[in-house]
This record gives sequence, C-alpha cells and structure tokens, in this order.
Amino acid sequence: MNILILGSGGRESAFAWKLAQSPKCTNLFIAPGNAGTGQYGTNVNIGVNDFAGIKQLVLTENINMVLVGPEEPLVRGIHDFFLADDELKQVPVIGPQQEGAQLEGSKDFSKQFMARHNIPAAQSKTFTRETLQEGFEYLPTIGLPIVLKADGLAAGKGVLICLTLQEAQLELAEMLTAAKFGAASSKVVVEQFLQGIELSVFVLTDGTNYKVLPSAKDYKRIGEGDTGLNTGGMGSVSPVPFADAEFLKKVEDRIIIPTIEGLKNENIPYKGFIFIGLMNCGGDPYMIEYNCRMGDPETESVLPRIESDFVDLLSGVADGNLDKRELVISNKIAATVMMVAGGYPGEYLKNKMITGLENIRDSHVFHAGTNLSGEDVITTGGRVLAVTSLQDNLFDALQQATADAARVYYDGMYFRKDIGFDLL
Repeated sequence: MNILILGSGGRESAFAWKLAQSPKCTNLFIAPGNAGTGQYGTNVNIGVNDFAGIKQLVLTENINMVLVGPEEPLVRGIHDFFLADDELKQVPVIGPQQEGAQLEGSKDFSKQFMARHNIPAAQSKTFTRETLQEGFEYLPTIGLPIVLKADGLAAGKGVLICLTLQEAQLELAEMLTAAKFGAASSKVVVEQFLQGIELSVFVLTDGTNYKVLPSAKDYKRIGEGDTGLNTGGMGSVSPVPFADAEFLKKVEDRIIIPTIEGLKNENIPYKGFIFIGLMNCGGDPYMIEYNCRMGDPETESVLPRIESDFVDLLSGVADGNLDKRELVISNKIAATVMMVAGGYPGEYLKNKMITGLENIRDSHVFHAGTNLSGEDVITTGGRVLAVTSLQDNLFDALQQATADAARVYYDGMYFRKDIGFDLL
C-alpha cells in the first residue's frame, strides 16, 4: 500500500516509524513532515489544511490510505472532502468525518453527547456573551476551583483553572466579551473541578468494532513538580500503573461502549481514533474530554508498545472488520521525555542547530518541531524532540529516556527530569 500521513509533529513521527515497519507499506509519504520523518518515507511540503494540494498528491502518488494526525483538518472536514469527490471517495481516510470530529471541535457538543449517553463527567453548563449574567450566577454553585473551557479548538490552550470566584468571573468575561481565545471562546463551558489523577485511554474503531490501545499519562506543566504554565505536553508514560484491569473494565463499560454505541445510535459515522481523557476519582473513571485523534506526546509512548502490524489494524478500520485484526501489546514500559525550545510555551527560540542525535543509546527519537537546513537539523517548534525508551520497568525507562535526552544539544534546550516520578 501507498500511505499518506498528514501532520508534522512527534505523533506523526511515531506513526511514520511504526507504519514503515510493516511489510504491507510499499511507499510512505508525510505531508508536511519534519526533519525526522524523512528517514521513514518521503516528506511533501503540503499543509494539512490544503485539501486541494492533498488531493493532487493522493492522485499523483496513487495513495491507498490517508492517516490524519492532527485535529484541525478533521474538524474542517477532510474526510468529508474525500467522500464528496468522485476521484477520492475510494481512498480510505483514518479519522472521523466532520460530525464525529465535533467530539473534539466543540466542548459543548461533547458535553451534551456525554449527558445523552449517561457517560460519567463533571457537572457543567455552557454560556455565551448573551448569557454572561447567567454564567456569573452559575459560578458560585459548583465549588472551587472552577474550570473554564473555550468551546472550540484553541491549540490546547483554551482551558483555565480558576482558584477564586473573582478570578473565574474575570476570566469568563474576558473569554466571552474580549475573545481571549478568539472565536474558540465565543461559547465557554463552565465545569466542576474533578479531584483525582489524570490519564488517557485510546480507542481505535471502525464505527462498530473497537480495540482498546495502551493507556498513557502525560505531563502538561512546563516546570518540574507539575508547576508553571500549561504546555502541549512535556512527556508521557505507558501503561499507567494505577489503571489496572479492574479500572480499565470500568472505563470500557461506562465510557468506551456507551461512546461507540452513542455514535452508532445517532448515525454519526466514525472511523479512527478516540482519545478519552479521564480522571480517576477514587477508583472511578470520569470523562474530562474527547479528542478525535491520538494524543501527543502519548502516541510516542503508546506506539512502541504495539507489537502487531499497525497497517493491518488501520486496514481493519478502513474495511470495517477491525474485530478480525490482531492487537498485541508489549508488557514493557515506555517513557517519553519531550525536549522543548528555550522560552516555550511563550515566545520561544527557533532555528537552533541540533547536535548529538547520534549519541542516543537505547531510545527512539521522534522529531516534533524540527526541519532540515542543508545537512543540519534545526529547531522550528516549541516542542522539538520526543525521546522514548522501552524497558522492563518504569524506573529504567524513565532513567534511559532522561539520560538519552541529555545527550542531545541545541541552544536553549530544556526538558523535565521528573516525568513519571509521581508513579514510582
């Protein structure tokens, strides 16, 4: 098969690494890709939202399957674009159509979906500029801290946790009347704060059948000890030690099955990944959010633990017979350390030369924000490299990934040295 991956981050690097291992993959293309993805296939300089450019590439290179990495093209309807085009409609797209992508594209839509299908989640209500006064009246009723979520896509930055009522009032007004997160905060979900420990469970579905992929936990804060600003993710581990068989059975019964059945009952076709962001509250799972794609950097910890042929699994999604495909998961533990640019998650340094990649000993390096400048690998993004080690136990995996990250250098380099320590 000729396969096209859309995206340019660490998640897409991990996809490229995994798909290239399959004997079923003849040619692999990544659009636009990065400095690391080129070793697994051919990078093509086309943006993920350039649907016309993507169509041309699919036809020129006789692409047999498209795997969509990021959420934006899904929310914008790339899958629908393929289905509506006579020349493209036979090419399977792994990723939901626009309606299913609303699980991530609209927090309000996903909250209402959870309520309709009795999926356990935090108490919440949605407000607009017109109902701001009602929002002010609702805030004191749900206790502190208070969570405010921009309804639309805000590049992972549209969630605020307010510790006082005054702060919540101020921020709600900012989001709704001053467009703090642009159009994404024209609606705001006000949500009860859940006490517990966070994790993610990933599901691959053909719309009827599903496979539960390994669980993972990511670390969002920039500073060690989970301090400082939120980021896109500073590292991850898989599996999550506290997510034992009993807990995961509750997740399956209370969340995964009602989600898949709910999509079917509402006639929402869904072929792709469902990211289920959870809180473990005293042994019971509660939904925080859905994403319509794999997480980043969780993918970099999850994929190395999947031993079966990943192209075969994706073909099961495309063909609607995922139940007939084999999913084998390693018992080993994966730990991922994300190396970021100086200044991230604010204004960050770019175009810094990366050295020492050849010094990595027992880890995979998945490129995220990198590019080639002649022969040199340079930094282009806030999150630069994901260093993942797969070992027999969590301590060894964390130690190896951290040690290997330290073998790489670029100006302003930073990474957390305490990823996963809360689980040891």
